[in-house]
Amino acid sequence: MVRNVVSRSVVSKACLHTFLLLTSLVTFAAVPRVPHVYIVVEENTSYSSVIGSSSMPYLNSLASKYGLATNYYGNTHPSIGNYFMLTTGQIITNNDATTSAYNVNNVVRQLLTAGKTWKVYAESLPAIGYIGGDRYPYIKHHNPFVYLSDVRNSAVQRLKVAPFTRFAADRMAGSAPNYSFLVPNAQHDAHDCPSSTCTTAQRLSAADSWLKTNIGPLVSSASFQANGDILIIAFDEGFKNDPTNGGAHVAWVVVSSKAKKGYRSSTFHQHQSTLKLMLKALGVYSYPGASQAATDMGEMFP
Repeated sequence: MVRNVVSRSVVSKACLHTFLLLTSLVTFAAVPRVPHVYIVVEENTSYSSVIGSSSMPYLNSLASKYGLATNYYGNTHPSIGNYFMLTTGQIITNNDATTSAYNVNNVVRQLLTAGKTWKVYAESLPAIGYIGGDRYPYIKHHNPFVYLSDVRNSAVQRLKVAPFTRFAADRMAGSAPNYSFLVPNAQHDAHDCPSSTCTTAQRLSAADSWLKTNIGPLVSSASFQANGDILIIAFDEGFKNDPTNGGAHVAWVVVSSKAKKGYRSSTFHQHQSTLKLMLKALGVYSYPGASQAATDMGEMFP
């Protein structure tokens, strides 16, 4: 009888150990591995003006169906520091007019080290490989990759900076890179008016229409759904008169067949977590700057 009790105790402890090990592995693997990640960054609008707004029915439909971070904040004002946080894990500068090149650890460096492919698709970019200044409605400081020494100093990597017209073509040809940074122009990202003057609602409506026309086909594609590919749509910063947590409360939506459906996260996050999530989803486990210690937003997935 004693032997049976001991035997059962040993078995129970072994089962508990196995359960705890499997639980820890599941927790570690909460961010799913996927072949492609995409991000679209919108501009300068606070959460309360976006989520629930009748001006953005398409974005709100995605937020309702997939995942929404309800406690997500930009890191700084103005725009450029937020774009750098999304790609380097550092603010680096708050000078939107900077012309400097920056040799810092960044997403391109980590992707290339891990053998992954990347590309920027920027609307109204004058030409493939263009790293020069604004050509309105293309705005340079909405494209952080053109400041990185890894891109500027490499003829090969500069060719990964492409006009947005290449996005659909690459996707349809099955040649989409692992990591895609999608840049609407200033008239389609809620930054500027689509005409000479407009309201915030009209700016958001133009941005939403652009998303539906240009990103909708990606989301509804069979390959995107089957692969569990991850799309993030985020605003860089909220209204400039709001310094809360650096860059104000902003909307952040994740779209993936592997995301929890209709999930709303109340956990505090900022752009360094998006950087970590995108790299981790591609199987890259070295993270630049503040993304190293950031949350990975794995709660957005089962």
